[in-house]
Amino acid sequence: MNIARSTFYYRRKAGTSREDADITDRIEAICLEFSGYGYRRVTKQLQHEEIVINHKKVLRLMRESALLCRARRKRVITTDSKHHFPRYPNLIRKLAVRTINQVWLADITYIRIRSGFVYLAAILDACSRRVIGYSISTNLETSLTLKALRMAIVARHPTPGIIHHSDQGVQYASEDYVSELRSHGFMISMSRSGNLYDNATMESFFKTLKYEEVYYLSTRLSQMCRNGFPIS
Repeated sequence: MNIARSTFYYRRKAGTSREDADITDRIEAICLEFSGYGYRRVTKQLQHEEIVINHKKVLRLMRESALLCRARRKRVITTDSKHHFPRYPNLIRKLAVRTINQVWLADITYIRIRSGFVYLAAILDACSRRVIGYSISTNLETSLTLKALRMAIVARHPTPGIIHHSDQGVQYASEDYVSELRSHGFMISMSRSGNLYDNATMESFFKTLKYEEVYYLSTRLSQMCRNGFPIS
């Protein structure tokens, strides 16, 4: 019959299809509850629920069921690097961050609201990845970043020598901001122009904040409105 000998000895693993179906059902439930989750976060959630599985299998099941996140949003530019202020070299490339108050990361993002956008400036401790300062405003003036920095300083009482890392935007390169950093003994570090990877930790934090909190809440509120629940 021109069939390979191995075909005679092949035995399908009992329960595999059923187990995959059960896991896929759970993945679908997680994706419905957390619409911004990708396969890595879904894997963590399944493992937290004591389901023995790795990210490769989760990726395969999500791809087969068309559950991979494809969220895309309009990008608002928050970095204005066309200015006359000095730029500073990147001091954290290949630096192993081992303690808190060793490196502070700073960045700005936008948050979409019903009437337009607001801007969020945040300071993150690179070791603990804890937000230690933040500020929200409807404009991108230096006062936005200064408020976040001063909140972090009050919270941490920093000693001289901490590396403050940001992009080359005018809000971080301005005289007022740099003077505030120097008065507290910070070492100033900046990302290379147009290189998001130089401040990847902040980019990751902002993405998580938006997709797991801001956009998720917005989606749930929209669903409630469509279902007839009044939102005050």
